Amino acid sequence: MAFLYDVPDYKKIRVILDTDAACEADDPFAIVQALLSPKLMVKGILAEHFREQGSMEKSYQEILTILDCMGMDASLAHRGQEGPMDTSGVKQETCDAQKNFPELSEGVKFLIEEAMKEDERPLYVLCQGAITNVAVAMQACPEIIQRMTVIWIGTHGEAPHPAPFREFNAGNDITAANLVLSCGGDIWIVPSTVYTTILIGIAEIQKRILPCGKIGEHLFWNLVNYNNSEGAGWTKGESWSLGDSPAIALALNPDCGHFHYVPAPVVAEDTSSIVWASSEKKEAAQDGNPDARPMVKMYTDVDSRYILEDLIAKLELFCEL
Repeated sequence: MAFLYDVPDYKKIRVILDTDAACEADDPFAIVQALLSPKLMVKGILAEHFREQGSMEKSYQEILTILDCMGMDASLAHRGQEGPMDTSGVKQETCDAQKNFPELSEGVKFLIEEAMKEDERPLYVLCQGAITNVAVAMQACPEIIQRMTVIWIGTHGEAPHPAPFREFNAGNDITAANLVLSCGGDIWIVPSTVYTTILIGIAEIQKRILPCGKIGEHLFWNLVNYNNSEGAGWTKGESWSLGDSPAIALALNPDCGHFHYVPAPVVAEDTSSIVWASSEKKEAAQDGNPDARPMVKMYTDVDSRYILEDLIAKLELFCEL
């Protein structure tokens, strides 16, 4: 890559991407940005379902396509859970690196193994869809919760917050969403009010990304074809929100947006963010822990200029090779 700068080793971080890559058209842009970022040591890319039959496999194949377009190692791709957490049948166990979990996908096993490694570089899991793979891994091996940071594009934000629309990522596995939100780990949330602001015109993508080699062509035509499909009736016509890209940008620079810490919301069936029920609070107080609801880092905005220009500059440098 034609970078004239380097990132010192002590500033690099380990990264696992968790992505429903074939669902819409924004995930591939985020995957590419991660793969082209010298700070991010991408250890693996986990295919996430989007609740449809066979959707995890579609995501896996899209990941392989991206890696092929970039001339990168296909072994980075791992199949995740086939569907939502309430269909997985996974039981909570004490973690044992040597134990065989037949109900766990290759991707979930990979996540557990990477999290349990002794490595001075911190591990970040960047989640761009339903958060099933992470939740299943946490339930199977609770020890990993304190050994990683999870950045998730999902939810409608701080409670109480109504659902102006069904929030796709949380809604595709509400059980998993609430497990992760209540886990007590280092959880960063990019809610719908933030991720919908990463706006770019399709004309700009044609002008600046399409010329960037095989991967630029794939990113552009994949988006255009989806934009013209029957499933994209919700889109605006000639613009896009690259809503998954903040997960990558925040791993690169956590200060590219503003945030505050809030009690973890509960995701309701309609995907609204609701306050933890008072009866549960009372039970927690009776158990001697009145502040049982964990705090999460909630982003209130991110710098879209930084996110988009960083992606495009890295693509331009990549295609100069």
